[in-house]
Amino acid sequence: MPGYEAVIGLEVHAELLTDSKMFCGCSAKFGGPPNSQTCPVCLGMPGVLPVINRRGVEFAIRTALALNCAIAPMSRFARKNYYYPDLPKAYQVSQYELPLSTHGHIEFFLNGTKKRVGITRLHMEEDTGKLVHAGIMEEAESSLVDYNRSGVPLMEIVSEPDIRSAEEAAEYLRQLRTILVFLGVCDGNMEEGSFRCDANVSVRPQGANELGTKVEVKNMNSFKNVQKALEYEIRRQIKAVEAGETLVQETRLWNADQGISLSMRSKEYAHDYRYFPDPDLVPLRIEPAWIDEIRRRLPELPDAKRRRFIAEYGIPEYDAGVLTTSQALANYYEACVKAHNDPKVVSNWVMVELLGRLNKDGKDITESPIPPERLAAMLGLLAKGAISGKMAKEFFDEMYGGADPAEILKRKGGQITDSAEVEKIIAGVLALHPGPVAECRAGKEGTFNFLVGQVMKATKGKANPKLVNELLKKMLQAQ
Repeated sequence: MPGYEAVIGLEVHAELLTDSKMFCGCSAKFGGPPNSQTCPVCLGMPGVLPVINRRGVEFAIRTALALNCAIAPMSRFARKNYYYPDLPKAYQVSQYELPLSTHGHIEFFLNGTKKRVGITRLHMEEDTGKLVHAGIMEEAESSLVDYNRSGVPLMEIVSEPDIRSAEEAAEYLRQLRTILVFLGVCDGNMEEGSFRCDANVSVRPQGANELGTKVEVKNMNSFKNVQKALEYEIRRQIKAVEAGETLVQETRLWNADQGISLSMRSKEYAHDYRYFPDPDLVPLRIEPAWIDEIRRRLPELPDAKRRRFIAEYGIPEYDAGVLTTSQALANYYEACVKAHNDPKVVSNWVMVELLGRLNKDGKDITESPIPPERLAAMLGLLAKGAISGKMAKEFFDEMYGGADPAEILKRKGGQITDSAEVEKIIAGVLALHPGPVAECRAGKEGTFNFLVGQVMKATKGKANPKLVNELLKKMLQAQ
């Protein structure tokens, strides 16, 4: 609303793609039977001793470097104390006053404008269990708890309050998720909870320096819901301020079905958690040589890859942005271009035809039934004129079912490009339609298209459309 400015900071929790949990050897895979991936350590039994997962630390360092963060030479795990049924130890192992990394940033473009959002800190912790709320009988309700997720390695990435709109917040999240997926440290699945976001939002008069009362919004499981929740909360806070109401610092839940946020509890402060260093875990001292080794192994990141696609392949910025949303998709595109050197044609078919079909079927590019070499082979047939555009769509449909383009061509035949054969077919069409022929000679343009359609129908769509147009005009003029 005019006259006000939103101030937004995001806290992202990303589960790491390690085989085992953060402090024990239990599997960290998603989807096992409830409470089947647990042990005395992740269940918080008395007397057990945790051991730090080196792979988890490596993934966190990899992420911190990609986000331009400074790696602390020494960081420390702490106990964050609170009681909740999904927390078996009654505390969560996290990092507090000495996090793994700080002072990073992400840059991206939104509506043609370059944005830069600072990263306050990236620290490591363990995930909690998961509560499943179930109805019992007809009226009573109960909650069940699954501890499989308890202890799964987690990164918390906290942004600076640099975001000024709900749209910008959603784009920041998309960019961050893309980076994590490119790095191979997180699968970015919001529905399964491996990429989650809490938002801190306040409003203030335009031009003011003092921050307004901060409200935390939780329970947003998609980019769309993040944007909708923030838009709602910004409007709610401005209306409250204009009505003379006093906003309170609180945590609110987003109800996607009703499109509203609901008060959950008053917002906790750091001292409420009684943080203190975990006595069972030694401080983390990261050797510079290890950081350098991880930095050398970093892949080409999405922004750099997008800029290279534009410069190297000459495709529009929009195409490059879509094709670099995942490492697998970028690799597929480049493999296809390598086999068929027409980058724009390839990008059109990958984005429109292939991704369109995969999205409809709920599949990822890694599940594509058409290898890049086969798509390139089909586009080669199209470029040579061996098949028409219409035939290419038919070939694509069969290829999506597993067929090879060379086999399809052998079975169905290719495009008719022989002038003598096409002239013979046109002559037959003209003989069958004397009325439209006369109308066409009289200057009725629509009739020409009718005759073209009849020729294509007679050839079952196999005649070269350009050749049909040229020969039809020639033969009408000759008559």
